[in-house]
Amino acid sequence: MIKVENIHKKYLLGKVEVPVLKGVSFSIQDGEWIALLGSSGCGKTTLLNIIGTLESTDNGDVFIRDKAISSFKRKEKELFRNQKVGFIFQTYHLLPELTVLENVLLPATFANAKNAKPKAKELIEQVGLSHRIKHKPMELSGGERQRAAIARALINNPEIILADEPTGNLDSKTGQEILNIFQKLKNDGFVKTIIMVTHDEKIAKLADKIIKLKDGVIYE
Repeated sequence: MIKVENIHKKYLLGKVEVPVLKGVSFSIQDGEWIALLGSSGCGKTTLLNIIGTLESTDNGDVFIRDKAISSFKRKEKELFRNQKVGFIFQTYHLLPELTVLENVLLPATFANAKNAKPKAKELIEQVGLSHRIKHKPMELSGGERQRAAIARALINNPEIILADEPTGNLDSKTGQEILNIFQKLKNDGFVKTIIMVTHDEKIAKLADKIIKLKDGVIYE
């Protein structure tokens, strides 16, 4: 379903070019849970952002069902991110003025989806947050905020979940609870393909396949 082909990416820091990705290639099948494993600065998040069309490549391309994302026009990228991809960030990115329910409904609102509220409530129940449905982010713990972010990522029934260190800001017990939610949602058919960035080998071992990055290249 997803083919990453010879991806190169560099950033300009002042007058210095810093290469981040140096010819990364791999493929992901439908329904796989992939862990992108590596230390800070190895290019994991950049690669995740490229797959999610949040960043572009310098060379190489990503193919989604044989279509190159470099060929997507701006509107196509927006539709792809809204309807085909669910993003889960380390820092949650919930809107502080909205309740849990309203935050979860946001992607469906942007997609002009009708009757999305029952689906949102179902997802909130699935992640164990029904008792907080009317609460705002500042009234939630870190684990509860991440549960809300997971429900939000799933509201438009995406084909791909992109999770960037989803347990990075959580203590080990809460982090394990979040990982258990991922496993349950995948087993129950709520989640399809998952690409998760992590620096933790124990977390990576939960995935179907581990892709290890070091200094911008795949080394295992």
